[in-house]
Amino acid sequence: MKASSGDQGSPPCFLRFPRPVRVVSGAEAELKCVVLGEPPPVVVWEKGGQQLAASERLSFPADGAEHGLLLTAALPTDAGVYVCRARNAAGEAYAAAAVTVLEPPASDPELQPAERPLPSPGSGEGAPVFLTGPRSQWVLRGAEVVLTCRAGGLPEPTLYWEKDGMALDEVWDSSHFALQPGRAEDGPGASLALRILAARLPDSGVYVCHARNAHGHAQAGALLQVHQPPESPPADPDEAPAPVVEPLKCAPKTFWVNEGKHAKFRCYVMGKPEPEIEWHWEGRPLLPDRRRLMYRDRDGGFVLKVLYCQAKDRGLYVCAARNSAGQTLSAVQLHVKEPRLRFTRPLQDVEGREHGIAVLECKVPNSRIPTAWFREDQRLLPCRKYEQIEEGTVRRLIIHRLKADDDGIYLCEMRGRVRTVANVTVKGPILKRLPRKLDVLEGENAVLLVETLEAGVEGRWSRDGEELPVICQSSSGHMHALVLPGVTREDAGEVTFSLGNSRTTTLLRVKCVKHSPPGPPILAEMFKGHKNTVLLTWKPPEPAPETPFIYRLERQEVGSEDWIQCFSIEKAGAVEVPGDCVPSEGDYRFRICTVSGHGRSPHVVFHGSAHLVPTARLVAGLEDVQVYDGEDAVFSLDLSTIIQGTWFLNGEELKSNEPEGQVEPGALRYRIEQKGLQHRLILHAVKHQDSGALVGFSCPGVQDSAALTIQESPVHILSPQDKVSLTFTTSERVVLTCELSRVDFPATWYKDGQKVEESELLVVKMDGRKHRLILPEAKVQDSGEFECRTEGVSAFFGVTVQDPPVHIVDPREHVFVHAITSECVMLACEVDREDAPVRWYKDGQEVEESDFVVLENEGPHRRLVLPATQPSDGGEFQCVAGDECAYFTVTITDVSSWIVYPSGKVYVAAVRLERVVLTCELCRPWAEVRWTKDGEEVVESPALLLQKEDTVRRLVLPAVQLEDSGEYLCEIDDESASFTVTVTEPPVRIIYPRDEVTLIAVTLECVVLMCELSREDAPVRWYKDGLEVEESEALVLERDGPRCRLVLPAAQPEDGGEFVCDAGDDSAFFTVTVTEPPVQFLALETTPSPLCVAPGEPVVLSCELSRAGAPVVWSHNGRPVQEGEGLELHAEGPRRVLCIQAAGPAHAGLYTCQSGAAPGAPSLSFTVQVAEPLLVKLVSDLTPLTVHEGDDATFRCEVSPPDADVTWLRNGAVVTPGPQVEMAQNGSSRILTLRGCQLGDAGTVTLRAGSTATSARLHVRETELLFLRRLQDVRAEEGQDVCLEVETGRVGAAGAVRWVRGGQPLPHDSRLSMAQDGHIHRLFIHGVILADQGTYGCESHHDRTLARLSVRPRQLRVLRPLEDVTISEGGSATFQLELSQEGVTGEWARGGVRLYPGPKCHIHSDGHRHRLVLNGLGLADSGCVSFTADSLRCAARLIVREVPVTIVRGPHDLEVTEGDTATFECELSQALADVTWEKDGNALTPSPRLRLQALGTRRLLQLRRCGPSDAGTYSCAVGTARAGPVRLTVRERTVAVLSELRSVSAREGDGATFECTVSEVETTGRWELGGRPLRPGARVRIRQEGKKHILVLSELRAEDAGEVRFQAGPAQSLALLEVEALPLQMCRHPPREKTVLVGRRAVLEVTVSRSGGHVCWLREGAELCPGDKYEMRSHGPTHSLVIHDVRPEDQGTYCCQAGQDSTHTRLLVEAGPAKPLVHGLRCMDKQFMDKQAF
Repeated sequence: MKASSGDQGSPPCFLRFPRPVRVVSGAEAELKCVVLGEPPPVVVWEKGGQQLAASERLSFPADGAEHGLLLTAALPTDAGVYVCRARNAAGEAYAAAAVTVLEPPASDPELQPAERPLPSPGSGEGAPVFLTGPRSQWVLRGAEVVLTCRAGGLPEPTLYWEKDGMALDEVWDSSHFALQPGRAEDGPGASLALRILAARLPDSGVYVCHARNAHGHAQAGALLQVHQPPESPPADPDEAPAPVVEPLKCAPKTFWVNEGKHAKFRCYVMGKPEPEIEWHWEGRPLLPDRRRLMYRDRDGGFVLKVLYCQAKDRGLYVCAARNSAGQTLSAVQLHVKEPRLRFTRPLQDVEGREHGIAVLECKVPNSRIPTAWFREDQRLLPCRKYEQIEEGTVRRLIIHRLKADDDGIYLCEMRGRVRTVANVTVKGPILKRLPRKLDVLEGENAVLLVETLEAGVEGRWSRDGEELPVICQSSSGHMHALVLPGVTREDAGEVTFSLGNSRTTTLLRVKCVKHSPPGPPILAEMFKGHKNTVLLTWKPPEPAPETPFIYRLERQEVGSEDWIQCFSIEKAGAVEVPGDCVPSEGDYRFRICTVSGHGRSPHVVFHGSAHLVPTARLVAGLEDVQVYDGEDAVFSLDLSTIIQGTWFLNGEELKSNEPEGQVEPGALRYRIEQKGLQHRLILHAVKHQDSGALVGFSCPGVQDSAALTIQESPVHILSPQDKVSLTFTTSERVVLTCELSRVDFPATWYKDGQKVEESELLVVKMDGRKHRLILPEAKVQDSGEFECRTEGVSAFFGVTVQDPPVHIVDPREHVFVHAITSECVMLACEVDREDAPVRWYKDGQEVEESDFVVLENEGPHRRLVLPATQPSDGGEFQCVAGDECAYFTVTITDVSSWIVYPSGKVYVAAVRLERVVLTCELCRPWAEVRWTKDGEEVVESPALLLQKEDTVRRLVLPAVQLEDSGEYLCEIDDESASFTVTVTEPPVRIIYPRDEVTLIAVTLECVVLMCELSREDAPVRWYKDGLEVEESEALVLERDGPRCRLVLPAAQPEDGGEFVCDAGDDSAFFTVTVTEPPVQFLALETTPSPLCVAPGEPVVLSCELSRAGAPVVWSHNGRPVQEGEGLELHAEGPRRVLCIQAAGPAHAGLYTCQSGAAPGAPSLSFTVQVAEPLLVKLVSDLTPLTVHEGDDATFRCEVSPPDADVTWLRNGAVVTPGPQVEMAQNGSSRILTLRGCQLGDAGTVTLRAGSTATSARLHVRETELLFLRRLQDVRAEEGQDVCLEVETGRVGAAGAVRWVRGGQPLPHDSRLSMAQDGHIHRLFIHGVILADQGTYGCESHHDRTLARLSVRPRQLRVLRPLEDVTISEGGSATFQLELSQEGVTGEWARGGVRLYPGPKCHIHSDGHRHRLVLNGLGLADSGCVSFTADSLRCAARLIVREVPVTIVRGPHDLEVTEGDTATFECELSQALADVTWEKDGNALTPSPRLRLQALGTRRLLQLRRCGPSDAGTYSCAVGTARAGPVRLTVRERTVAVLSELRSVSAREGDGATFECTVSEVETTGRWELGGRPLRPGARVRIRQEGKKHILVLSELRAEDAGEVRFQAGPAQSLALLEVEALPLQMCRHPPREKTVLVGRRAVLEVTVSRSGGHVCWLREGAELCPGDKYEMRSHGPTHSLVIHDVRPEDQGTYCCQAGQDSTHTRLLVEAGPAKPLVHGLRCMDKQFMDKQAF
């Protein structure tokens, strides 16, 4: 709803709508809604268009913005639609909900009341309530588990169980589940037990028991955890022996993760029975802990998550799955990549006691490396809880006041996200804490587990500080569980488990499941048939939303951008929007949308717009007002809606288009206001003659009036009540205010008992009730007692006027001034007032002005000037202003030289690039100097800086160069300081090496001698053994900036010696020694292994030496080897070779190769063995293989010798190569590969080599048949055909998949058919029925997929809709429609209210046809008639026409006086009818003088200020009815003067009052003075009191004298005004003498007795004229003469003449100090003062 003004707040808006309620008769029904608005809206409840009132059975509870309707002991007559209407000043909104009251179930008539069973406790009427819930259990595998729940409710609820969100029949392996209903003797309510025989590991999960009846749904859950026994249980005869995890037959996958990151492994396993999962690491079983999480995700996969991986976590991770049919493995090799930058000392796990401390410590490589601490993913900041210390490379975290939630993983992280991890274990009553946070999807189950140190203790579960229901909690031994089934957003919050002083907390977050919003309504249409209503129709969205939904209707005023909600409707069809639904009259558009729990649909806009007018009702009417004369009268009333209205005063319409107005000139003033629903009329300053006035208000549907009564009141003083004491300072404005109880009542002011007289210095004003005495500029003599007196009562004011205290503004601190002889010194002091006097003192004696001391005043500035100081002028000076002083210390120094330092010539020696500073100190800080070099003035640059600091002047050379040498002078006046600068090159120094260097190298090694100098361009020379070296290929000289190198690329022994690098001033020494390297055998790390050869095979023994020319000696078994007899010796560079052409038994033995013949020389030995011939044998056997269908099978076997002949056989038959069979040999390996194995290829494979053989078994497994595209949920309408479709990974044989429903095979039904098309399998259901609804599945031996088939009933349609009916008032209307189905039960409604059979309402139903007959209809019965059945809604329009309007009472003849108001009135038979008024046969239209008014059934014609032309005949007509004609006669009005004006004589500045009385009250008069019309203003006040007209003239001037005329129509009155002029006098004179310095400005100022007086300025008797030299200023009574740029010739006597009065002033002109010195002094003073400020 759009507010009409910016200050009306916001209209009501429903945040939560009331929901429909269905209750049993006698039960309690409650509707709730939440509505907001500004201001807070008023909420009322309605039913059937009537507002409801509180009673014994009906109440309206409210809590803030929540409002409710509570109906106790509901009866069938209470059923219907209840409307909640919210209204405030900015608008209104409403929402509706239906209440259905059901008949209670029939009781057994045979039972007497005493014999009937009473309802069981907790199972009262309404939704189900759990009496006992299932308990969480922790059991070992094979144990029997029983979960029991009991619920009560009326009717008795139906119970069923779910596991992990699935029905029990949808669980794969549920054959060992059994349901046992409870017996009546077991207790009240319904019970259902779930028994699990021989629990298995996959049975672990959350089991939820649901209870449902017609009134609601409840659920309770429990956790079941099945653990592996610590020892192997006895063998189960029905199960195979527990399998052992087989070794991996293929290489595992590899997974890399950076250190500190998480690793996540997921294994998806299928099998029946459902397999059991175990995780292994490096062959050892894994158990969950802080860093190893094991869980099952939403898709059924098994997940192992390793948090913050470390190097110790690397290894082989295996997921082992097994059931009674077998086992399977999946493995991953985890590698942890370590960062290059590592912690020097990582964190270590620590333990701590609860309420104690824990210290974590690590060490980083460098103390400057920043680190951060984390608790898992939460950054820890330094605080009292977490103390963080850095000591060098040590990083330490101290955790204070340990609690259970501090248990966890802590990390220290440095740059590059390098982390070190440690566990902190907190020992206390709680062993296993809650997780930091838990995210659960809406609708899923939330399970929280806590393990305590002691068994059997009782803990406390709470959420956000509130206790959780006991039904959700379970405990067993050390374990405590909280199970929240089907969580909603309301379950989110902070969940806490408390045990004594220990507590652990988790943040439960519920994530909403995303749903698609509903579709928009369709076929939206607008019908505008009836006046001030609009009919909106639409159809439900297609397809229909799955969840309950409502329609939200919104409106928009044309021209506005805001859409405002009208109301919400639950059923589709039509709605009628009356004018009462809009806040103000206008054209409106409408739109609609669908809203459900999953969101809102797009809006659908109805085409076109409708003009609606709100119908108002009177909430609070007008009341008679009684006020005193002169007060404001306020009339107000409140309406039910925002609508414009019209105010009337004595039958005359008041203008509403202006916020303020006047009935007519000089008459009553008024103001009209409207704020939301309230209308106000304010009559300003009503008079006694206004008593009895009639005030009326009219708007569509509302007319009201009230009377005004005015009383005379005795005058009394409202404020001040007591004497007021006031204190002011001179020149301040003084206002004394006295407020009376009556408006414009006269009062008189007195001062010290004497009546005050108004003047420019004392002004008396009256403004309504307030009387003021004003002193524009108070003076000391204005002090005294003032009195405001009126009719025996007085108000007293004690006024004290004082001179304001003088304050020194500047300086605030002691000022020190230093000057030299003959210098000008100025001491300045600033006060806060220009006219404040000051006195100057020196050394305690007051200073008198003389030639040596000048005192100056300029505005607020006061100065003491010493033009030419001497040492004797120094001392302590004071400037005294009132009670404050400013202190100055002046020191005068007699100096003979400007330069203080240096006193003589200065010599400066520097080396190049050195910083040179030349300093000169002066005696004065402001003195300027000039720097020169060799006679030329220097110029500042980056290479030459000039600095100035107080009395010091500097010339700075940041990096001096050779050319900067020379003579520098610092000159001031005739003085100078001399500086001689000499710049030289710096000596060359060897930076590296500082000591002698000794190098030892071997032959051919590269030798580098390096020397680093202090200068890049310094020359060097290299010497060897005292001789300068020369560059060659064997000796290279290099230069790289300051580094010099001598390089020997391939050093020889003769290159050794002493090398010197000479840099002139410095040298570096190197000693180089080059030696021959010893001969070594190369490329051998271990001793050669023995060489075994067959007889006749060649043998080659080789080795490599470190030098090519080194001699070697070969020996065999200790004897030298001689060439020949099949032996050859070769030398190939550094390589030495011994060859045996054909090995024989004699060649076997130890061969040695020795470098040189010297004892102990390096040697290398070889062992040669000549073997005997061997028989063929199998080195390795074949290995059995198991492959999947379609895979390749490869058999491998090692034989000796490698060239032995082998034969392959399969099932005893020799195998030959072919397309599917491959044979290969790789050395001694023999390989047989069978391609694309099939089931028939299974058998025995044999390899035969000589007389030996080896065999292995080949097993071929069938390939798993998995579903690539799974079943999808299907929704269909009754009678449609449905197709369920899946796609498999391969083409399966016939019967490879089977279709099931609810876990059972499909029944034989002609409507069911199955088809297979390659990979596609389909199930067809023809003509589905409601019984076909359920869960369908498709299964193979290895996979399963499920989907839900939902069947909705066949849609109900309208064959012949309702039609609009139009009748006359009092007639009957019949509505008929025809539906597509018989026996449909529906509801008829009119205007949204259900209709029931009665005397005026008849409802009939006959097969497909339904009929409604309404009798005795009135105009109020018009509206929308609808028929509703389920989701079908059909509507039509009922229009009741009204009877013709007649004139009950007509107008009468009138006779009025000219200028009065004439009112004709007629009365109609109906309130809503338009009347036409005519004069002399012509229709009249409204105008400023002619008003047409409607008050209920009354119609008024008002003619204001009637004249002769208004006389004539008048008539009125409505429809075909007419009344009249009647006659209006206008009499002529005469005006005469009853009391003439009287002449007035007054003095200039006084006031004058003229009064004239005429014969008529409503007469407008005109005043003139000297022939000029008068208008109200500052000096002219005009008012009218009934017949009396008053003119008040204030502050009279001489020119105001003249004739005063008052004229009212033809009558007039004359009087004379005489004004006596006062002589002009001087009030304030200028000084007799005034001294001004040359070049300054002189100001002479006088004040005369009144403003506007003329003065004349003269010099030596000659009148002065304005110009560049002289400037004349006037401001009120003050006149000034300004003389610019005073010169000696301006000295003389100046005169000011004002009337007969005059005044004289002598102007003296003195010469001032020299400008340069003054400027220099001021600059010095400012600089000095700035320095003092710092």
